Amino acid sequence: MDYLYSLYAALVSINVPNDKARAVGVRQDLDVLAAGLRKDLELLSTTMTVKLGSMLVVGFGVMIALSKYLPD
Repeated sequence: MDYLYSLYAALVSINVPNDKARAVGVRQDLDVLAAGLRKDLELLSTTMTVKLGSMLVVGFGVMIALSKYLPD
């Protein structure tokens, strides 16, 4: 976060208006937040896919076991 303050100070020192300099910092914060959110959503998607696959394998295993041991 220190780099945002130094970026803000650098922008203000070259006569960029305060609100525009602050907007640059906010935009960078939002970009970092969005990248983190994308990463978390990708991890969640992978986790859900693995869980669904394991539930399908267990479900088919139970069905096969029941079909072998239950009378016709």
